[in-house]
Amino acid sequence: MAAAFFIDLYEVTTGQYASFLAATNWEAPWVWDTVDLAQHRDRPVIGVDWSDADAYCGWKGKRLPTEAEWEKSARGTDGRLYPWGNWVPNKDLANFASGARFSYSQVLMPVQSYECGKSPYGLYHMAGNVWEWVQDWYDTNYYEVSPKRNPQGPEQGQFKVLRGGSWSDLPKYLLTYGRFKLPPETRNSYTGFRCAKS
Repeated sequence: MAAAFFIDLYEVTTGQYASFLAATNWEAPWVWDTVDLAQHRDRPVIGVDWSDADAYCGWKGKRLPTEAEWEKSARGTDGRLYPWGNWVPNKDLANFASGARFSYSQVLMPVQSYECGKSPYGLYHMAGNVWEWVQDWYDTNYYEVSPKRNPQGPEQGQFKVLRGGSWSDLPKYLLTYGRFKLPPETRNSYTGFRCAKS
């Protein structure tokens, strides 16, 4: 169970992140020099580490979602395997398996695309496009010992949790309950985020 919360319908875009950079002088993401805002402003921002994502959400008066909030938003209440239901991903439902070479134009899709792949709450790209940082530290067995209501994740750890799979991943990584972990200082072409609010 989770208390009521708000979560963004879309992944944070390069356009939104550019406003944050202009307002704060925060360090630019990895490969930011290849962003062409005229062309890419509706694509998810990538190359952000956990602290970047956390800082952006804070700047917006929000925060990163907890892992439990993220999963509820992706799955709804019926335990579905994917945000859209239980059938295997295809190219109408999600952006995945697009190879390994990164370019904003070729592998990332606009955050408001894939209408048919939305979650029960109307969220876009909860599977594919980019992995999404969440608030929690990673612990393999955390959910065996966590509180049933509003689990906030372990107190500390070595890795932060990411959810949802990315443009380069196979379908098994797009499952609503799939978990991935990375050191919080990781910046790569597969990882972005969305914000939430209590």
